[in-house]
Amino acid sequence: MSFSVLSPTRNLDGVSGFFQVVFLLSLFLVLFKAVQFYLRRQWLLKTLQNFPSTPSHWLWGHQLKLVEDKELQQILTWVEKFPSACSQWLSGSCARVLLYDPDYVKVILGRSDPKASGVYRFIAPWIGYGLLLLNGKKWFQHRRMLTPAFHYDILKPYVRIMADSVNTMLDRWEKLDDQDHPLEIFHYISSMTLDTIMKCAFSYQGGVQLEGNSRSYTKAVEDLNNLAFFRIRSAFYENDTIYKMFSDGRLSHRACQIAHEHTDGVIKMRKTQLQNEEELEKVKKKRRLDFLDILLFAKTEDGNSLSDEDLRAEVDTFMFEGHDTTASGISWIFYALATHPEHQQRCREEVQSILGDGTSVTWDHLDQMPYTTMCIKEALRLYPPVPGVSRELNTPVTFPDGRSLPKGVSVAISIYGLHHNPSLWPNPKVFDPSRFAPDSSRHSHAFLPFSGGARNCIGKQFAMNELKVAVALTLLRFELLPDPNRIPVPMLRLVLKSKEGIYLRLKKLR
Repeated sequence: MSFSVLSPTRNLDGVSGFFQVVFLLSLFLVLFKAVQFYLRRQWLLKTLQNFPSTPSHWLWGHQLKLVEDKELQQILTWVEKFPSACSQWLSGSCARVLLYDPDYVKVILGRSDPKASGVYRFIAPWIGYGLLLLNGKKWFQHRRMLTPAFHYDILKPYVRIMADSVNTMLDRWEKLDDQDHPLEIFHYISSMTLDTIMKCAFSYQGGVQLEGNSRSYTKAVEDLNNLAFFRIRSAFYENDTIYKMFSDGRLSHRACQIAHEHTDGVIKMRKTQLQNEEELEKVKKKRRLDFLDILLFAKTEDGNSLSDEDLRAEVDTFMFEGHDTTASGISWIFYALATHPEHQQRCREEVQSILGDGTSVTWDHLDQMPYTTMCIKEALRLYPPVPGVSRELNTPVTFPDGRSLPKGVSVAISIYGLHHNPSLWPNPKVFDPSRFAPDSSRHSHAFLPFSGGARNCIGKQFAMNELKVAVALTLLRFELLPDPNRIPVPMLRLVLKSKEGIYLRLKKLR
């Protein structure tokens, strides 16, 4: 019997050869990426030469400002220094053109460019491809399908539900042990707006604020807001596999699971309710359906119901947009009124003249608050809940001043920059409700808290109604006072937030 013995030298040679191949492949990949980086950067430098900006790092771009959460201040510097638009480098090979001139913005919002994939694809694992992220024919179909959910016949009875949710929040504030102690209001307002959207759009029968089961969802949304924002601006997090290896990626995955469990539960609950013949018959008799019922009864062009994926995407999208952006808007409006007591008192007197000392507010009341509406709009100008939106050019574009951009470039409409543009708004940092007086005039695209064009916010009327109800009922019961020790600092995220929260003192009115 003979045995074949492998030579140790041959064995080592094989291992060495394997590592040499791996090394060469890695070296080739690094060189390929370096060449790709260089060519992309050179193309962008040439393409954006007519859109100057402040100096940026060759690798990190303008992101060093982001570390200190000073991006909003940087945007205001650009607005003052570079007319109409400038380039913003997110990394050495990733740049976009930032727009804050109404003529430029009007051109982009009048086109049909898709949402910028380099920005919005990182939000897709969370909210899916619903109305916010869809493009083309499918977006148009979903927009047309969901528009009836925001008809005034549907919105009218929602005002009472909004009032009930606001009063529940105000009751909670009255029961606080120490009312002289400054209160971080965003947490309460976020719970209230979630309660409202659950009852109005998703036929939820419980009480989100009193049950206390909303905190895990709102915390998940808060985490996802931050994580998605930072991922958009990190060249190292672009690859999904690499992102999942880091703690941020794992946290994002867990937060997505929590958010999806919440929305899946809402869908399941409504489906169960509709199995009851009495409830089903009640829905069938309605002239117009609520948001979730439209989705559940909808048929695609081939006669099928919406897929579970499409259904959940629309619910996730509207659950997020319908509560988080509105909570941001209300919180900043309250802060603006707290720091301008003369305007707050004038709003209160207007509301009292309409509602007396009562707490019931109706659809008809909402158009009888001109000064309160002016203050709300001025607060939305100063603190737009959605600070910006992005598009990716699918065809070349030429702007009114002759400057042009080719296909493939990303453009970002800085709503924050637009709203603080001194050429549109003299003394833009000053809270001045008279800018929105009935006889005032301005460019059609100078004020865009709900974006504009065909892809404007489908729920803008719903949101404005909720803002008015929240302001009116709160001013009837509380005087809002600022906390001089904790001045909120606006912070750029997907939704405008404050760096350390928004703290106010609430003085009960007698």
